[in-house]
Amino acid sequence: MSNQLTWEAAEPGVKRKIFPPGDSVMMMEVHFEEGAEGYEHSHPHEQLTYCLRGKFAFTIEGETTIIGPGETIFIPVGAKHGARALEAGAILDTFTPLRNDLLNR
Repeated sequence: MSNQLTWEAAEPGVKRKIFPPGDSVMMMEVHFEEGAEGYEHSHPHEQLTYCLRGKFAFTIEGETTIIGPGETIFIPVGAKHGARALEAGAILDTFTPLRNDLLNR
């Protein structure tokens, strides 16, 4: 897993670093430029996102929620979701089980 602790591009204006995982949970830090988007997608993992700084509009199954520093949002297994940075910021994403699609690249 050579990408651990190394920043990598995710989408335009979005970069992430993946932290060493546990046995069934993992976390990554994601930085967004203002206006950058995490494109809509889904995955078979539970996700809990914590906002470190900035302001984000998360859309989950068509419903939009805005979060800011110190706030979290839960994304259920299989839910279509995406995010847009309303201002430059950073989030911590936590997943269970492991996102092998990200870890095994």
